[in-house]
Amino acid sequence: MNDSFEIGSFDADNRQAPQPDFSYLDGLNEGQLAAVQALDGPVLVLAGAGTGKTRVLITRLAHILNMRDVRPWEILAVTFTNKAAAEMQERTANLVGPSAIEIRLGTFHSIGVWMLRRHAELVGLSNNFTILDTDDQLRLLKQILIEEHIDIKKWPPRGLAAVIDRWKDKGLRPDAVKDIESNGFAHGRAAELYRIYQERLAAQNACDFGDLLLHVLTLFQQNSDILALYQNRFKYILVDEYQDTNVAQYLLLRLLAQKHKNICCVGDDDQSIYGWRGAEVGNILKFEDDFPGAEVIRLERNYRSTSHILGAASGLIEKNEGRLGKTLFTEGNDGDKVVLNAVWDGGNEATWVAEEIEALERKGKSPKDMAILVRASFQTRDFEECFLSMGIKYRVIGGLRFYERREIRDVLAYLRVINQADDDLAFERIYNLPKRGLGAKALDKLRDIGRSRNLSLSRAAEAAVEEGLFKGKPLAALRDLMENFENWRAQKDLIPPNDLVEAVLEESGYMDMWRQDQSVEAEGKRENLKELVPALSEYDSLGQFLEHVSLVMENNANNTDEMVSLMTLHSAKGLEYDVIFLPGWEEGLFPHQRALDENGLKALEEERRLAYVGITRAKEKCFISHASNRRIHGQWQSSLPSRFVDELPPSHIEDQSGQGLYATTRRQDTSSTPSWRMADDNHLAEILAKRSRANESLVDNSTKPVSQNTNDDSLAIGSRVFHQKFGYGKILKKDGPKLEIAFEKAGTKKVMENFVQPS
Repeated sequence: MNDSFEIGSFDADNRQAPQPDFSYLDGLNEGQLAAVQALDGPVLVLAGAGTGKTRVLITRLAHILNMRDVRPWEILAVTFTNKAAAEMQERTANLVGPSAIEIRLGTFHSIGVWMLRRHAELVGLSNNFTILDTDDQLRLLKQILIEEHIDIKKWPPRGLAAVIDRWKDKGLRPDAVKDIESNGFAHGRAAELYRIYQERLAAQNACDFGDLLLHVLTLFQQNSDILALYQNRFKYILVDEYQDTNVAQYLLLRLLAQKHKNICCVGDDDQSIYGWRGAEVGNILKFEDDFPGAEVIRLERNYRSTSHILGAASGLIEKNEGRLGKTLFTEGNDGDKVVLNAVWDGGNEATWVAEEIEALERKGKSPKDMAILVRASFQTRDFEECFLSMGIKYRVIGGLRFYERREIRDVLAYLRVINQADDDLAFERIYNLPKRGLGAKALDKLRDIGRSRNLSLSRAAEAAVEEGLFKGKPLAALRDLMENFENWRAQKDLIPPNDLVEAVLEESGYMDMWRQDQSVEAEGKRENLKELVPALSEYDSLGQFLEHVSLVMENNANNTDEMVSLMTLHSAKGLEYDVIFLPGWEEGLFPHQRALDENGLKALEEERRLAYVGITRAKEKCFISHASNRRIHGQWQSSLPSRFVDELPPSHIEDQSGQGLYATTRRQDTSSTPSWRMADDNHLAEILAKRSRANESLVDNSTKPVSQNTNDDSLAIGSRVFHQKFGYGKILKKDGPKLEIAFEKAGTKKVMENFVQPS
């Protein structure tokens, strides 16, 4: 198709041009066909999970080119990832030929760059402007904070970056930020710092990723002729994953569509799960208000999952009020019901999942067709440890394995130097982490000392301190560090490894570094560090633990394609597997307590959409589990089953958990009380007693609690007790329900009192 081609034109011999081939419409179901053929005016396609929306988008592009007098470059198609854009371009080319490459198709940011480079001077930039990456952005913000005499330990650059990114997602320039929105950072100075940051970017002819859309919005809002240019050009607009758009993206699309109003947005209000990064489900819910007369087409026939899986997902999501409504169905078989199971704790949960995986493998199911989807990243550790011990290969999707995460590797480096002072690689990683005034020059000097005396870096540092080879602050910092290492080594064989790592986290300042960090990622890193502490409690010595980690890392290196996938629910969007495991369906974990406290009913509905996404990833089998007790960051917590468990329709559930015990348990509404509580103490005790009886036949006898009496005088210090795994021992210390016991054969261990009984 070239620039002069027109539908219905005649060739040189006055013969009518060949008619388009409409075979691409073959096989479309009724809903898909309607979405493809509704070419004119605003159209909203509500595409449920597994309903073939990508095929609809691509076929619609081909149909527009075949049925309307429009050139490829007069079509704008927007998606969220470069991978999705490339796939769409390739598949469209297979239908309509090489002209598909002329369609303006890409991500919001790539389209923003293209527009901005053409008109950069109108927003104060040159067309060769630089796009800063995250590291450059943080360096610039750090400079500004220091120049403005703001304590970067208390108000770190990442925290300011997160605030500014949120404002840009909302399409707010510095002059549009209200005072009340600026109160959360640096005592109300965030808006001022935002203005300085934007001025500094302009002076450097640079912008960050948020500017790629914010500047285009400014361009359109302040230059009506430029806006008209693009409104006239783009006769048809297609948008994928519309439920994930933020305010800035939404405003941009509304402006571009005002001329022709031929905008087709494809999305699923039931899969809007990215509110935490700026996505507004309201954009899709108010589409008909924004574009009066819009046609709404629902894609409800699912090609992925069985009837029972869809029934469970639909029954759950219908509890949401903020949705346009649709019900998925399939013409396939009913399949197996969704399995619901209760377990005693996270360790039992991981073992149960592992055993189900092995049973499925024996029946011929490949590990690569199975996935475990968790709500919080700290949940992965139980599974990683269990899979390692049982020889189950796994991969972590969308993130690092537990021991590969930066913050974990940092602390492991501290532990390695404690265990083996000559570990130069580990010492080099943490000698200035957190920052203590020992830069590259200090490291070079330590290397010189080490080479001249045949010493490791750590030994060279000891010599430098003893002989005063450094001066001033570097000497004081190095002395403090080496004294810490001396103290930690002295404690290494005297206290349990988990107590040692707690001391390292606090005394090194490493944990405090992440407490001060206000970035989005910081909380997850703090959670992972807290999860590391109980990981060490399972080992008798630091050396034994580090040896275990080495085996884990070696196991990770021997990757094969035949691996179970392990990921968070957010990472699973757009993926599908034959078998899905959904662990951790407990109040406070899922739905997540922090989300409920911060955003009430709005957060609850997004959490429920996340549960819906999890269930609909499954094609053949889905397993849901909840634990009566869960150790979260070293603290044992008794848990109620998630309210989502109660909301699953019984006709689609195979209940292995005794859920009937919980069917009448209802939680309080969280929308009006930020600090809601699940139940009063008496009610909680009643539920826990019922749960304990229900789990008697489910838990491993070697690990289940044998006593629920937290005021038992027979568990006083000095009492002799019996543990079903460690045997007989004597209580040395008692801290509430936590006991330190000297076992006759297993040595000294820390256990919860309800795991032992008087002997």
